[in-house]
Amino acid sequence: MRLKSIAPQFVVPDAVRAAEHYRDKLGFELLGTFVKPPVFAMVRRDGVEIHFGKSDDGAAAPGSAHRDEGLDAYIFVDDVDALHAELVKRGADIVEGPVQRIYGRSEIVVRDRDGFKIAFGQ
Repeated sequence: MRLKSIAPQFVVPDAVRAAEHYRDKLGFELLGTFVKPPVFAMVRRDGVEIHFGKSDDGAAAPGSAHRDEGLDAYIFVDDVDALHAELVKRGADIVEGPVQRIYGRSEIVVRDRDGFKIAFGQ
């Protein structure tokens, strides 16, 4: 038995708009939206899925909002420079990088429309 992957769920004001942002700015595929009106959405890129659930109070709940250096997700990639070039073309909010970390990884950090911060590292 082994663990295979993880799909974080981000609490957002609008699950559809969040998923569309990941499609348009970060290159994910929109897998679907659920319930009418939609309160849940899923995106995927390669082996990575992210799920979005609509918040009850209309606010996003990024954990990184409470920490200057915090992240909400870390995604491992095999070519961070190529991803950086793609995300620049897509108009993603790149807040850092590419930068070489002291622990040997090259990373970029992006912020999504709801304030969640995601690092992509190689």
